[in-house]
Amino acid sequence: MKKETIKHLIKNVIYNEIEALKKLKQSISKSSFEVVKLILNCKNGKVIISGVGKSGIIARKWAATLSSTGTPSFFMDASNASHGDMGQITSNDIVVLISNSGESDELKNIIQFTSRNRNIKLIGITSNKNSTLYKNSDVAVLIPKIKEAGPENIVPTSSTIAQLSLGDSIAIACMKSRNFNRNDFKKFHPSGALSVKLKTVNDLMLTGKKIPFVSEDIKMSKIFKKINDKKLGILISRNKKKVTTGIITDGDIKRIAQRYENFRDLKLKKVINKSPISVDINTLAARALALMNSKKITSLCVHKNKKVNKTIGIIHIHDILKSNIS
Repeated sequence: MKKETIKHLIKNVIYNEIEALKKLKQSISKSSFEVVKLILNCKNGKVIISGVGKSGIIARKWAATLSSTGTPSFFMDASNASHGDMGQITSNDIVVLISNSGESDELKNIIQFTSRNRNIKLIGITSNKNSTLYKNSDVAVLIPKIKEAGPENIVPTSSTIAQLSLGDSIAIACMKSRNFNRNDFKKFHPSGALSVKLKTVNDLMLTGKKIPFVSEDIKMSKIFKKINDKKLGILISRNKKKVTTGIITDGDIKRIAQRYENFRDLKLKKVINKSPISVDINTLAARALALMNSKKITSLCVHKNKKVNKTIGIIHIHDILKSNIS
């Protein structure tokens, strides 16, 4: 097959799938709202997603996306449901069944099971208004009749794209309704690449006794030991009220020593840098790293609630880099 022919076929598939999404967008109705409402009101139960074949794969994606965005849910294999897995469904649960035809044999047993218990709500996702699934669902979402992208309209392609998009849309609607934010997302994805990007200085900063605090009245003769003990290359000076008054680095100390003959008798507050750069506790670590690079420094003070002069932590460039943030 010629290169241009293959290129044309690929474009044609993408075109058909785009058209399917356009049809889906136009078909969104009150039923989609009812699905979101039902899921949000599921306080004492679970959200269980199931499907057969390619729709089963989409169902698994629905469950994964809902779970990762604040709606506890899991996938149930429709084939195994009739062999004991139906026991996973209990009162107050919501069962979502996805089927293009709405007539898959594997789903009929689940439909019958949910119908016997009024406390179990069934959501049907199908493109067949006359199907068993559509007629027996508490809330039925009708996906429009869609032309599949493959030859002879037999390979599930455009229809599964529509199912997938609908699931993502419902998950995001639930997410927004729950005010699920980036910090919540980070908790559910502790090892993911997105979680790394969402780390804040609060996740990585040094606190408590690890912060290299010294009194602003300390003499410079004692500074070398202090900075060596903390092993961060910096010291943070505070006054008697625990207010941050400045910062000094090992490089600063060497320059000051060359400039003043009576260096050892000087008090730190006489030579300290009185404008330490401080960031809020919720600042993204990536942003803190960018700030360090732009200022050519290796550490930042950390404050909370606009109390810039009240240092509660120190974020060091090495700790950011060790977390694979760049």
